[in-house]
Amino acid sequence: MSKLIHGKIRLTTSQSIILGFFSMILLGTFLLMLPFSSRAGMATPFSDALFTATSAVCVTGLVVYDTAAYWSVFGQTVIIILIQIGGMGVITVAASFALISGRRISLMQRSTMQEAISAPKVGGIVRLTSFIIRISLLIELLGAAAMAPVFCRDFGPKGLWMALFHSISAFCNAGFDLMGTSMPFSSLTGYTADPVINVIVMLLVVIGGIGFLTWDDIRAHKLHVHQYRMQSKVILCTTAILLLFPALYFFFFEFPSLAPGERVLASLFQSVTTRTAGFNTADLTALSEPGRYIMIALMLIGGSPGSTAGGMKTTTIAVLFASAISTFFRKEYAHFFDRRIDDSVIKNAATILLMYLSLFFFGGLAISIIEGAPMLDCLFETASAVGTVGLTLGLTSHLGLVSRGILIVLMFFGRVGGLTLIFAALSGTAKNVSKYPQEKITVG
Repeated sequence: MSKLIHGKIRLTTSQSIILGFFSMILLGTFLLMLPFSSRAGMATPFSDALFTATSAVCVTGLVVYDTAAYWSVFGQTVIIILIQIGGMGVITVAASFALISGRRISLMQRSTMQEAISAPKVGGIVRLTSFIIRISLLIELLGAAAMAPVFCRDFGPKGLWMALFHSISAFCNAGFDLMGTSMPFSSLTGYTADPVINVIVMLLVVIGGIGFLTWDDIRAHKLHVHQYRMQSKVILCTTAILLLFPALYFFFFEFPSLAPGERVLASLFQSVTTRTAGFNTADLTALSEPGRYIMIALMLIGGSPGSTAGGMKTTTIAVLFASAISTFFRKEYAHFFDRRIDDSVIKNAATILLMYLSLFFFGGLAISIIEGAPMLDCLFETASAVGTVGLTLGLTSHLGLVSRGILIVLMFFGRVGGLTLIFAALSGTAKNVSKYPQEKITVG
């Protein structure tokens, strides 16, 4: 628990991160409830505003109302600001204001910043945070500039706002879009054959999803990959695998009605955005059952640590695979690139996997029972929520209050992280140095 020191409550790092996200969700909910946040000029119900604010801060993209059709420009601005804060991290954004104002950042604040961006050490954390803020804003502006000609061609001057909105949403892996004025909940299906929108959105999603520390390695060492941190190498290799093989499956077994060129773009796009981005350029309800299961697996894996993405993280899956391989070949320890993986990391990875699978399955089961909907559709929905993806088979807007509450909890859990929540709850638990007697148990 938090500590009481000299009459003041001192929060742990995990508690500070959770409180930051929770506070932003409540603030966003209040702003979205205001009458001028909606196009109709009417107050939005608390439950709907809470769902939208949670989805924005947790960079998910699941919505109960179409963003373009329901929300006013003010409401859309609130949503994109929440996405920006949620994507970069509440702590990172707060630190940016401290840096701009010239305030000195304490050691406790540096420790919180370290955990917020999954940095390996406190040293250099202020410099790293400054780099993250500058490069994030630069990439978003470049993305908006690249998409602006296409959107201005289709929507006139309004295209500038749409380009900026979609650039931030893509970089932060949020999946919110403003395409619903012609057809609600259509995402980017109108741009299936447009190479500019496809390529720019994919680049923004990948750049945002590989993690801030990976950027730092690329900045420091350029193309000298052998000098990167072991974690950055694992992230880049795992990301490449998770992009290539699903894209090949989608190309050969899905989207048969598309022309070859469009099929290549659609296959790559769905492979990229399924891991927490939430945009789609193809009709997901037309996917085969195996295709939906592949998407569910990708949504659960998510992006990389210290990134704008959610999910279990690429490194979690990589560590578990490395552990399994070491067991198969009777190796003493798991390793990557001639570096040994600590046993505690493997335990954390196994815990995260179990937690995500449990929440995903039991959440889907509960929604299926409550709503009477097909189990696969409900599992798709819960995988999208806990992986902070935002893809849906059209179920979200039809869910009842309890089912939406389940998705809100899953989105918050998926963005903040399971271990962060556990560490925050058990921060005051004393470490037990004694050990029970050991006894063998057979598994497998």
